[in-house]
Amino acid sequence: MSNKPVINSNGIEPVVNGPVMQARQKSRGPAIWLAGDPEDLKPWMDRGAAGIVTNTVVLNDMVKKYGQIIDVTKRYLDITDKPVVIEVDGHSTEELMDVSHSFTRLSDQIIIKIPCTTNGLAAFRQLAEEGTETFCTTVFSLAQAASVAQAGATHILPFCEPVKQMGGDPTQLVRECVSMFAGWENRPYITAALVRSAETAYAALRDGADGIIIFWPIFEEMMQHPLTDTWNDTFMGQWVEMNDAGLLKDVPVTLH
Repeated sequence: MSNKPVINSNGIEPVVNGPVMQARQKSRGPAIWLAGDPEDLKPWMDRGAAGIVTNTVVLNDMVKKYGQIIDVTKRYLDITDKPVVIEVDGHSTEELMDVSHSFTRLSDQIIIKIPCTTNGLAAFRQLAEEGTETFCTTVFSLAQAASVAQAGATHILPFCEPVKQMGGDPTQLVRECVSMFAGWENRPYITAALVRSAETAYAALRDGADGIIIFWPIFEEMMQHPLTDTWNDTFMGQWVEMNDAGLLKDVPVTLH
């Protein structure tokens, strides 16, 4: 058997040591990434979230509340040992690289998120060659997805809710990416972004997304269903009945 590394369809050796590829190797199914204020996210990080994803809108809100962006990033790192995705921007590839390095130096948990631009293409390739995992954001077309994937982006982020607001199918691009990348070895992740409702989250997962990026209230909303409520009430009623009958002896029951 050959010991030569497997090369992506884009000719770039895949990033194999970072948290995203490690998660892929565990085959845990679709990932749920959370966005928001670090204080709000803290209680949610041990409930199955894959990690934290930021964008510059959220970061702008956070720096107004907590101070410098590096300090905000450290706040995210302090609440989890999972990946933290920091969105950066810049007017040139060189600036994107310099800014990216200022964050990747902070922690091995950091993943870099870059907008879908021609400057970003070169940055994705350079970061891939350095072994740095990346998210490509603001992807709205299959041609864009193909281009950034060839450049070496680890995650492709089809935007969902803005398409829905324009009357389109919010997860059509997710389906198209699933089809286009189906034959790739070590293909990029297809991670649905700007998912702002449980309905869109359902559609993205149904259509084959490798993951979704949501704010924590949507995570909570996804866990709700009227039949779940009905059956949870039924089962809790039986539990209480057993306790009232004295049949849960030596079980640490606390009834509220």
